[in-house]
Amino acid sequence: MRISAASTGTAGGNRAGDLLAGLSLAGLLLPEAVAYSSIANLPPHMGIIALLAGLACYALLGSSRFAIVSATSSSAAVLAAATATMAIGDPAHRVVLAAGLVLLTGVFFLVAGMARMGNITDFIAKPVMRGFTFGLAIVIIVKQLPKVFGVHPQHGELMPLVAELFGQVGAWNPVAVAVGAIALALLFLLARLKSVPGAMIVIALGIAASRWLDLSHYGVGLVGPIVLQRPALTWPQLARADWIQLAELAVAMVMILYAESYGSIRSFAMKHGDTVEPNRDLLALGAANVFSGLLQGIPVGAGYSATSANEAAGATSRWAGAIAAIAVFIVVMALLPWVALTPEPVLAAIVIHAVSHTLKPATLRPYFQWRRDRLVVVAAVFGVLLLGVLDGLMAAIGISILMLLRRLADSRLSILGQLGQGHDFVRIDLHPEARPVAGILILRPEEPLFFANAEKILGQARRHINDAAQPVRAIILSLEESPDLDSSSLEALRDFAGFVHAGGKILLLARLKNSVQDILKRADVAGLPPSAIMDLSVDDAVAAVAAIQEAS
Repeated sequence: MRISAASTGTAGGNRAGDLLAGLSLAGLLLPEAVAYSSIANLPPHMGIIALLAGLACYALLGSSRFAIVSATSSSAAVLAAATATMAIGDPAHRVVLAAGLVLLTGVFFLVAGMARMGNITDFIAKPVMRGFTFGLAIVIIVKQLPKVFGVHPQHGELMPLVAELFGQVGAWNPVAVAVGAIALALLFLLARLKSVPGAMIVIALGIAASRWLDLSHYGVGLVGPIVLQRPALTWPQLARADWIQLAELAVAMVMILYAESYGSIRSFAMKHGDTVEPNRDLLALGAANVFSGLLQGIPVGAGYSATSANEAAGATSRWAGAIAAIAVFIVVMALLPWVALTPEPVLAAIVIHAVSHTLKPATLRPYFQWRRDRLVVVAAVFGVLLLGVLDGLMAAIGISILMLLRRLADSRLSILGQLGQGHDFVRIDLHPEARPVAGILILRPEEPLFFANAEKILGQARRHINDAAQPVRAIILSLEESPDLDSSSLEALRDFAGFVHAGGKILLLARLKNSVQDILKRADVAGLPPSAIMDLSVDDAVAAVAAIQEAS
């Protein structure tokens, strides 16, 4: 697909808007990158590396003029859960495991892009994704509360952590609570000013308070020194068993990152009438995560909040992301020692504010109003809360795949009739005015034929033939919903063709995709001569039946 001048940033009049948007974004993204590192329980510099890798790679390779690729809260939480399970309390090994997981995530993105799997997010249903992110926001917020309360709990699981936190109210640090509450209030207040980098302002005020009020003297924790070494591409040194386990986790990471990223990219493309190039974006996300992993960063994706902020700041092209990367780099080089003085309650407030936009019951309300997928949403939310982030993610993906299989395995078969004397054939049950064609039974599976439903659907077709009130001389099977046929479907069609042929009837297939025609011709199914598997519409097939009968 072609990209317009506005998308590539060749329109010179838009550079001023991109410059302002990029500078504004830097003030938002840098504090969030440090904060998301804390979600992942990894050193702050890993979030900064990921931010720079994501901004630079997507600016060079991506397709959306608004998408901002940086660290995300959801992927950071998944990374924390995955590495905690495998590292067994070894911080150094945890860093290497994180780099390996991010690297494999990038590789899988690249493979998916080269295989043109841009529709990969179809495997995660929207109710499941929204339920998962809602539950994940609760988990992230709760796990930031110890920093706000100034305590050090022993438990990491959600329910024991909540019980421990509120069982030790007397141990809360009032100064830390006040700092966190003020920071959070300021963030929500400044969020109303779209062009103001609220997170950077709050960080600056927190550093000033830390320096002048000596907050550490009152027991308020600080971020501490951030060591950002000269970038060097490093392959993670891990055992084969670790790589195998990380590969399994990387599949889940790809799905959750791309579902979030593609949702952001598509939303703003539709809003502005831009084209969407999912396979190109898969490659861009792959490159960003590969470089982040090789440089020991955390995962990156196109988060909705950063992308929305980019659009609101007046960005018109990917130049805004490139300018943000340059600005972040300059700030990091000049002010990194000061960032170490950031109070932990302030950092926790930034995380809580960042994920709060997903903690809105309004996003889940339609499923209860429609009375559709309510159980799925609730299961996704409580899966995260009760099973933990990683197992909850796996459960959410499992629910999505079960929903897909259940829908595809549905064995609905419709009988079609002709509307008047025209060329349109529609479902008789939905259009009572439609009439069947004398002597011809026209059937259409409403789902693609595959191994789980082919026998059921074609079994229904046999019953319709046997139960027909009028003699049936020919059967037309419209396979417009089937883009492909697996071996089980071919066997079922072969048996069905034999059944029709044994009854002295004619079988024609209509609305075949080119790939299905090729498969059927190679299969050489008895009872399905080449004339029966041509590119026919239902109307053409009806005329072909009449011609065959006249010739005989």
